Amino acid sequence: MLGIMETTPRFVFFTGKGGVGKTSISCMLATALADQGKKVLLISTDPASNLDEVLEAELGGTPSPVPGCDNLWAMNIDPVDAAERYKERIVGPYRGVLPDESVAAIEEQLSGACTVEIAAFNEFSGVIGDEKTVAEYDHVILDTAPTGHTLRLLNLPAAWNDFVLSNTSGSSCLGPMSGLTEQRQIYEKAVSALTDSQRTLLVLVARAEPITLEEASRAAAELGDTGIQNQHLIVNGVFESDSDDPVAAAFAAQAKSAMASIPKNIAHLPRTRIGFRPEGLTGIESLRKAIRNEPSATDPELGERLRGEVEKIDASNGNWEKMIDQLETAGKGLVMCMGKGGVGKTTMAVTIAVELARRGYPVHLSTTDPAAHIDQVLQEDLDGLEVSRIDPKAETDKYVQSVIDQKKDHLSPEDMELLKEELRSPCIEEIAVFQAFARAVDQGKDHFIVLDTAPTGHTLLLMDATEAYHREVEKNAEGVPAEVRDLLPRLRDPKFTKIFMVTLAQATPVHEARRLEEDLERAGIRTYGWIINQSFAVSGTNDPVLATHGLNEVKYIREVESNGNGRLAIFPWMPDQGQNVRL
Repeated sequence: MLGIMETTPRFVFFTGKGGVGKTSISCMLATALADQGKKVLLISTDPASNLDEVLEAELGGTPSPVPGCDNLWAMNIDPVDAAERYKERIVGPYRGVLPDESVAAIEEQLSGACTVEIAAFNEFSGVIGDEKTVAEYDHVILDTAPTGHTLRLLNLPAAWNDFVLSNTSGSSCLGPMSGLTEQRQIYEKAVSALTDSQRTLLVLVARAEPITLEEASRAAAELGDTGIQNQHLIVNGVFESDSDDPVAAAFAAQAKSAMASIPKNIAHLPRTRIGFRPEGLTGIESLRKAIRNEPSATDPELGERLRGEVEKIDASNGNWEKMIDQLETAGKGLVMCMGKGGVGKTTMAVTIAVELARRGYPVHLSTTDPAAHIDQVLQEDLDGLEVSRIDPKAETDKYVQSVIDQKKDHLSPEDMELLKEELRSPCIEEIAVFQAFARAVDQGKDHFIVLDTAPTGHTLLLMDATEAYHREVEKNAEGVPAEVRDLLPRLRDPKFTKIFMVTLAQATPVHEARRLEEDLERAGIRTYGWIINQSFAVSGTNDPVLATHGLNEVKYIREVESNGNGRLAIFPWMPDQGQNVRL
């Protein structure tokens, strides 16, 4: 923390993959600055924010003083709620004017990731873009930074004209821009503050794991392209141990390897390394101990206590073999592994596909991960198992080019630039992969098809609600490929489709997986079972530090148990997730 403390500017923004500890570290920095006598405002725009939990304070949408820490105020901006309010501002005027089905289509078009991004930016721009609201604070810390896509979008002149109201672009997030124009000056001030290196620091947070370091690398490049050049890298949770415990030794070796291979574009950045805190960070005093780098309190007897908790978990944990037994009864159909990035969806998809193939069923495994990853996990060929890959980049490139070809003779150069930026949005890849996904699902009518990727509930409803698909499917079915026509009914059929929600036993992955589950439920699609992956609680470790961490996982395992349907499997932490696959 000292590296940041010495040069902390007025605004500090944290970004990084879910579960890396952005909230905990932003709370550490805010507490440290407040303890120096600085007045600090800490804001979270994470929809799964655990800011209240970390600070042990009840927070809302306006600044509240944090108990136990003079000079610190905090607030939560819920981007999902903000998006709902934002959406209603846009859709409301059309109610009673347009047909109900048209209004429903507009609402669903504004239900995706881009609308949430823009709505969140709309909210915190009112804080940092209006000097009156932050005049009394020395520092404003935001624990979730805006994406590069959002900032590029707001910098495009065409975003502020009537293009969004008068054109159909094929993009799902142009609509929200029509609601931004009335506060253009505030947004421009917010973007100006973000790109001023004297006023703003971007903190990239990662763990000592390749996947989170790669995400930090991507964010650094993307946000750097928008003008945010003042960047600092924090590698959180670096585990070091000379223990004889095999799990501890493997975990330490993994961290050391990751630290030695930090991506080049962020390896040169000023860097802070934060050690592994097995007990988690809850409460101001806990944060202060972490700031002082005090050793975590551990107990050699924790291993025995953890084993007792694991026995209780095992008693209620659905047997993995039994889950596969139930899965195979149909002899064919679709199996999907869903969840946020970095939780091990690919490994779980391979595990399921291998088990079904071993039982004598023909299985087609399809993934969006690089084929080399699948090869690494599988390690050898298996009779009856066919592997293919949906290439998101290739599918997206084809989709983007088709939209541009349709619009190139109808848009001004300025509006074409806006369209191209919109076609870089997170929603576009979902839509682009849709048709390839539909083709893959179609194979489930003859044998098992296992997918480690799937459209979100938003995309599925978008396909069902928009003119491009809904009207064609309902009124002109003869011209629509059968696999597209049949996709949603198949996904809604629990006899045909089995969805496994994959997560880690941590707050952010569990809460985000639950929101994804709710998103699918909006589309009439039910979850079959849950998988908790890479759990230290069931790893068999006797290391006191990792046993402490395992005991903290139990809370989130219980949360999944209480919200699930009785089908739960837990896989232990392993240095190479491919070891989960039993060939």
